[in-house]
Amino acid sequence: MWPGHAMTLRVEKVLVHEKSEYQDALIFKSTDFGNVLVLDNIIQCTERDEFSYQEMIAHLALNSHPNPKKVLVIGGGDGGVLREIVKHDCVEEATLCDIDEAVVRLSKEHLPSMACGFDHPKSKTHIGDGVKFLNDYKNEFDVIITDSPDPDGPAEALFQKSYFQLLHDALREGGVITTQGSESPWLHLPLIARLKKDCQAIFPVAEYAYTTIPTYPSGQIGFMVCSKDPKADVKNPVRTWSKEEEDAKCRYYSAEIHKASFVLPKFAQKALE
Repeated sequence: MWPGHAMTLRVEKVLVHEKSEYQDALIFKSTDFGNVLVLDNIIQCTERDEFSYQEMIAHLALNSHPNPKKVLVIGGGDGGVLREIVKHDCVEEATLCDIDEAVVRLSKEHLPSMACGFDHPKSKTHIGDGVKFLNDYKNEFDVIITDSPDPDGPAEALFQKSYFQLLHDALREGGVITTQGSESPWLHLPLIARLKKDCQAIFPVAEYAYTTIPTYPSGQIGFMVCSKDPKADVKNPVRTWSKEEEDAKCRYYSAEIHKASFVLPKFAQKALE
């Protein structure tokens, strides 16, 4: 995911290193970014900058839906997306399905500021394959968020067109998705273009947004934001918090950032037309 270059973090102490059934899981304490989760040698999140990713992948979808009550997360075993979802008072149930119990277990022990999402009374956790889980549901969820690792290993199936069809079918009328894996326009434009094309073939509304985060390739990562409602405008939030609520709930996301995240540089616009 870093073709021709690399980024390093200074390790203060290895906290846990475990080979699970699905992947190599490492959590270490860094000197400058707090505790860091690494899966198959790829940084997934750090305590210093995780909020920009977690807030954006959650609130872009949730604030593009007029009244999200039932929400599903595929992946997200660190718990950070759950933490963000339950900030919405209208949400009645948030279910997380992750294939690897080790990620959930180790995050609860070493990443408590993210894993606190598991402790909320609205949260439910299912350990299992996300694709198989989705096959059992039709017209069930208002919002589905796919918070997966990069498109290798156990997450490969979550980047296929057939997966987006499963997401579509599991949504209620007017449902919204966000999905990670859209990567950086500086490094992965062909992948982003394919993902957008696949989403446009299934959803009447499919847009690309991005956030900035220092420890991801080139300091950016993107999301596909899609709606089953052909009249939806996901580029503008249909629900907003007051400034006081926004300040209390978020460190990165705002209504202004929501709108700005869809504004792309010319080279990326052209590639994604």
